[in-house]
Amino acid sequence: MSFHETRFPANLSLGSVGGPERRTEVVALANGFEERNTPWAHSRRRYDAGVAMRSLDDIETLIAFFEARRGELYGFRWKDWSDYKSCVPSKDPSFEDQVIATGDGVTTAFQLTKTYRSGEVSYARPITKPVEGSVRVGISSDELVDTIHYTVDVATGLVSFVNAPEDGETITAGYEFDVPVRFDTPTIQTSVASFQAGDAPSVPVVEIRT
Repeated sequence: MSFHETRFPANLSLGSVGGPERRTEVVALANGFEERNTPWAHSRRRYDAGVAMRSLDDIETLIAFFEARRGELYGFRWKDWSDYKSCVPSKDPSFEDQVIATGDGVTTAFQLTKTYRSGEVSYARPITKPVEGSVRVGISSDELVDTIHYTVDVATGLVSFVNAPEDGETITAGYEFDVPVRFDTPTIQTSVASFQAGDAPSVPVVEIRT
């Protein structure tokens, strides 16, 4: 897949509108009951960074980013300001934030995940674009040292240990992360509102699988 490990300017994504999308097929039965099913194991996020009255410098930055990605051709990183940490937004990531796996004494590579819980139900979201330098990892409540005990592939979200965690050991991680997205439009429409400000009414982006 064509993907650029480049983040959309965070100051332009601040204030964007968007969030997770779920696809559910609902069939109404003759007796009034419903059958519901989903073809998606994971949600897909959509955003719109179109915010009126940007500065002309911001509009130029947006156009340059769009052209460099060749429009919809290349994916890129996106900071979702409402959900970009392994912990709650008011705290800093800790190595104990998320349980990502349990060791078996053999496996050395594990995918970063973030678990969303409500009551007794939970959903584990794969995290494939962690922010470089933000990942902290621990085993059984002991924090490990990056590049000595493990390495992180920031392009895939895989954590690789030098030695396989022992059977039954709990592997935890904390991090910041981006969402892999692409532009969801073949064109960017802008207008100049004044000598100092511009307008980009709609800049839609959509999450992609990597």
